[in-house]
Amino acid sequence: MMAQDINSFTGEGYFARKSHSCSDIEAWSQRDKECDDILELNGFDGLPYSSRFYTLLRERKELPAWKAKMDFMDTLAKGQFVNVSGSAKTGRSSQIHAQQAVDLALRVADEMDVNIGHEVGYSIPLENCCTNDTILRYSTDDMLLREMMSDPLLECYGIVIVDQAHQRTVSTDVLLGLLKDITLQRLELRVVVLTAAEPQPKQLAHFSVSAGPSIRLHSHVEVEVVHSCTGDSYFCSALRLVLEIHRSTEEGDVVVFLVTTQEIDLAHSILCHEGYSLPPDQGELLPVVVYPGQPGKLPILGEGEARRTRRVFLTSSPNEDFFWAVGSISFVIDAGLERRYVYKPSIRTNCVITHPISRGQVESRRQLAGPKGKFFCLYPENRQLPVETRPYIMESDITSTVLFLKRMEIAGLRHCHFIDRPDPAGLMQAMEELDYLAALDNDGNLSEMGIIMSELPVEPQMAKALLASCEFDCVSEVVIIAAMITAPVCFMVPFVNRKSEVTQSYMKFQHPEGDHFTLINIYKAFKQCQQDPYCNVEKWCGDFSLNHAALLMADALCAELTDTLKRIELPVSVPAFGSRSNTLNIKRALLAGFFMQVAQDVDGTGDYFILTTEHVAQIHPLSGYGAKSPKLGLPEWVLFHEHSFSEDNCLRIVTHITPEQFVQMAPQYYFYNLPKSKSKDILQNILNPRTSQYQEEKPPTSEKEEEEEPQETYDLCVIQ
Repeated sequence: MMAQDINSFTGEGYFARKSHSCSDIEAWSQRDKECDDILELNGFDGLPYSSRFYTLLRERKELPAWKAKMDFMDTLAKGQFVNVSGSAKTGRSSQIHAQQAVDLALRVADEMDVNIGHEVGYSIPLENCCTNDTILRYSTDDMLLREMMSDPLLECYGIVIVDQAHQRTVSTDVLLGLLKDITLQRLELRVVVLTAAEPQPKQLAHFSVSAGPSIRLHSHVEVEVVHSCTGDSYFCSALRLVLEIHRSTEEGDVVVFLVTTQEIDLAHSILCHEGYSLPPDQGELLPVVVYPGQPGKLPILGEGEARRTRRVFLTSSPNEDFFWAVGSISFVIDAGLERRYVYKPSIRTNCVITHPISRGQVESRRQLAGPKGKFFCLYPENRQLPVETRPYIMESDITSTVLFLKRMEIAGLRHCHFIDRPDPAGLMQAMEELDYLAALDNDGNLSEMGIIMSELPVEPQMAKALLASCEFDCVSEVVIIAAMITAPVCFMVPFVNRKSEVTQSYMKFQHPEGDHFTLINIYKAFKQCQQDPYCNVEKWCGDFSLNHAALLMADALCAELTDTLKRIELPVSVPAFGSRSNTLNIKRALLAGFFMQVAQDVDGTGDYFILTTEHVAQIHPLSGYGAKSPKLGLPEWVLFHEHSFSEDNCLRIVTHITPEQFVQMAPQYYFYNLPKSKSKDILQNILNPRTSQYQEEKPPTSEKEEEEEPQETYDLCVIQ
């Protein structure tokens, strides 16, 4: 049955259980050649096939992937690796939202005429719908990587299929790098890589010395391409085009690829306003916001509505694959640009860079227009476009990745064969940060602390804070903070006319000690509403402009983190939120992980000097200490979670600390490596009160030196 279903696989990751491994593929392929008829009874459950099964089968037989099925099965039976490239409408994908493994599993279960969770299942963060009998398992690449910590050679899988490999995310590149080492140790394992664009030679040669086998699925889609030179006014040109299309008699929905979320929001506001003034005979213009990374569900129109309503999907990169399921799209408007976050190790934060999209992205967007559609390029035809998408591993903070790879070294996988190697400066900074967090020993291997940190599904600094909370008896509170920060932002972006009202509602949750404590207040209020039988949780979230889905995810993360801490036998303290000692302990635990993110208001005006990078920033206006919340005065010293350098140069999620607390929690060797500054002088005077003026010195190197020059110091945290 694998040959019947293999052509409809897709997803961020697809895995075939070893119980139906590749050793049987050749026999299946031969059987399909001899007889292409479908058995009347389903081989999985013994029941007759439904009419829905035959309807989907007829659709699949029309796809280019069906024509390439025999070639694919033969290639996979003869070798360990095969690459399949082609747009989702060729059958490489199941023609549904490629970013959602759950939807993909549901579609394939429908095609196989079986129930989800048995032969076909899925595994996503915080949810697993699989059994021991599952043979097709959809998952995200992050989930598979975490599974490799306990099963480094993926012994329970016979085939691993990696979809959307052309997006070159960090997780995908790491997975492909480790799979190469695994295939050298497991010769029976098969690896299939799916891409939208034709892969580059270095990608084809990744699993073998010479270029590996590649199957190209061709789709014959006739799309009219129109180029125009708009300069910097692509935004206005895109909106004018939308209105012109709507005034025309041509039918079909529109997809508009803009650059930023601010442009998406502004376009939505303008089109909604313009839609009110359109004549009724032109039908309704329905703008739909589809943010990248959080697409959600698209509005479904009834048969009568579809004839009177034109949907305009407003989105940005990398969301091309989300729209393959929408067969009503006839027009695609492309700005030809994308905005990416590029991590700068020197300042330990992201910079925003806008650059042209790749040729593969252009082709993916063109094919969205469907047969006889129109593709409007708001840039000249002779613009030089990059051949492929730049790998994210060369532009991202890879501290978490390095921690994971160090853990895989312990598991026996000592080599990750990257297609493109990470930035050396970023790699060195990641090693330095893990060293400061006590995650590495003197030989550069994972310490006992690092091993425990790698078990927690949060960033390394937050993992260290969670471990410190076990020492300071504030686990419940720090778990809530970790979950609220790791989950999507719980605050909804308010409409312009509701901004002041929403700001007032946020102030009801404010805690005088800072934003980390405010997050605890929000979570506890959410849980209280959940437990109240008379409280409508979704309405409550809407009233306070809070994201219901984000709070549900934070709640699930709380449960997972608590279970993980109990599994590794760490003490979980009883909640004590609100007491003075608990407040102090929460700050200590946070400083144990985030001591590299501390700033001082050097002149009392709100200009905060960041000790590590020597940059100056302001507190975000929506913070409890921000300009829109005058209730709390500006603290002199703060711990912050994020520095949005390129967007608004603001510190986000800020909590008041004292310099004494910083001196107590920061590792001494980190402190001595701080660049010279007045802030460091203040800290040095606290560390050594007899020194009136800081002089550059190194920590004592022997007990003899310590006895010769006794110093009054603060007791340092055991966790360091």
